[in-house]
Amino acid sequence: MKLWDKGLPVNEIIEAFTVGRDREMDLYLAGSDVLGTLAHITMLESIGLLQKEELSALRQALVEIYSQVRTRNFVIEPGVEDVHSQVELMLTQKLGDMGKKVHSGRSRNDQALVDIRLYTRDSLLEISLDIKSLFTVLQNQSETYKEVLLPGYTHLQVAMPSSFGLWFGAYAEALADDLQLLASAYKINNQNPLGSAAGYGSSFPLNRTLTTQLLGFDDLNYNVVYAQMGRGKVERIVAFALANMASTISRMAGDLCLFTSQNFGFILLPDEFTTGSSIMPHKKNPDVFELIRARCNKLQSLPFEIGSILGNLPSGYFRDMQIIKESFLPALIEIQTILQISAFALGKVTVNTHILDDPKYTHLFSVEEVNRLVLSGTPFRDAYKMIGKQVEDGNFKPEMFVHHIHEGSIGNLCTDKIAEKFERNYSDFDKAKVDRTKADLLNEQG
Repeated sequence: MKLWDKGLPVNEIIEAFTVGRDREMDLYLAGSDVLGTLAHITMLESIGLLQKEELSALRQALVEIYSQVRTRNFVIEPGVEDVHSQVELMLTQKLGDMGKKVHSGRSRNDQALVDIRLYTRDSLLEISLDIKSLFTVLQNQSETYKEVLLPGYTHLQVAMPSSFGLWFGAYAEALADDLQLLASAYKINNQNPLGSAAGYGSSFPLNRTLTTQLLGFDDLNYNVVYAQMGRGKVERIVAFALANMASTISRMAGDLCLFTSQNFGFILLPDEFTTGSSIMPHKKNPDVFELIRARCNKLQSLPFEIGSILGNLPSGYFRDMQIIKESFLPALIEIQTILQISAFALGKVTVNTHILDDPKYTHLFSVEEVNRLVLSGTPFRDAYKMIGKQVEDGNFKPEMFVHHIHEGSIGNLCTDKIAEKFERNYSDFDKAKVDRTKADLLNEQG
């Protein structure tokens, strides 16, 4: 079944190529397609294009289809082009000509748009929960190990004292900022394109404000041409937010790969979290962090991949945009997996509490000694030269402790302030509103 079928045959080779992986990708969107259709037919009844009893019958049938989606019993049958066609086919099989009325006032273009927006919104809400879980682990570990010092590096050279409190807390605060960017992408995504039809509106008196309310969107994409121009653009914006978060997690994983090596020995993974070698019996490899790093690095290419597809397209819809789904939709699941595994692994690591017992870290405290002299009245440049000479002569014997009290330093991590920053950004994700919207669409009786 094809919604555009006019009885003219299509070459099988061409059809297979043009359909591509749409059936596979559209299974991601099945639930969203049903919800979008529920809102659309409610609107159609309000403007006189459906009778009340028709709305009731169609709604009941759609709720049954949605139940099949939730129980993973929904399939796109052979010969059916996409999810939109499958849902309409099921309605027509059950209700006859009544099922053919649901497409009035919309095109597959805006239908696909709203499906992707709804699916993306749901995914971003789930991602925000996973970010919160990882953030919580990092904050807890920061507090747990705030007294444990470790070397700080610049240029990969021993530099100044740091702490596990600082290290864990740094990535927690990074996630707070990453969440702010994701919240911005969420808001841009959470606008209603339904009613733009093929990109030029409709002669039907559609009530786009009503479908916006029914679907829980925060706003409309008002201009119908721009609504269609949003296909791909919104995905790229979301992809940038995902890539930014992936950059943070990749960097963290890179640190952990170094920290777990014998040359550093800062952190130990449980044996059951490591893998071995087929020829080296002593090996305990941190594959989990290496694969997190690789998957994150792959995600960082996503916005550029989408941009390359969109780069030379004029306004209006083009089939090129179909290809975006193949990378974008799985990426929303990929980042969730990465966040979940990261939180799980980081919550189980063991920290080395005696790192600085190794004499090679003695020079970490050179700045502390310079500052101690300055506080006793020595000009900074003179103090710098004095300590530098001690280091060069091999006579440097520091007091190996730190006393940092300013905001965000070893002795004042500002964990509570970072949590406040995170919660401000997290509050932009209104999952309760979206859940109410779904419940109303699925339970409301005509």
